[in-house]
Amino acid sequence: MGKWEQEKSTKSKQLAMEKHAVLLSEDEWLSSLYPNQITLFEDYLKFSAQLKPMVKKHVQNILSVGTDVVMDFPGNTQKQRKWFLDIASQVNANHQLIFLNLNNKQCLRQIAQRRNEQPERAAFDTEATFIHVTQFFEAPEASEGLNILEFSGKE
Repeated sequence: MGKWEQEKSTKSKQLAMEKHAVLLSEDEWLSSLYPNQITLFEDYLKFSAQLKPMVKKHVQNILSVGTDVVMDFPGNTQKQRKWFLDIASQVNANHQLIFLNLNNKQCLRQIAQRRNEQPERAAFDTEATFIHVTQFFEAPEASEGLNILEFSGKE
């Protein structure tokens, strides 16, 4: 997790490969289930909320059979991170939160790169959206009960 648009997807893919884990990406689920329906931040919030109960049950089923899961989902607020913690703790599974602690300049560079690589996201992946979303960001704290592994950007 980290501010909206960091290198979370790239890091998630690498981690899933290393751990031989199932990778679940919120972006992929949303674009498959709700194609061309997310153009505003409010659209994202609505569809993300609809997706969460199904994903929670799915992940818990996977964890219950002993398979690791890497979730490429946002954890920008304490509430979002509690959802992750609940998923794991309710089935007595271990967890780890990967926190990519990058500055805004680095995040904006990633957004620009993703717009070039995925033009279909250009309407949503903007500097204005980043600024809007970043105002809600809460850095994770040890008091949340999470096993946090932090990676800091270089600059």
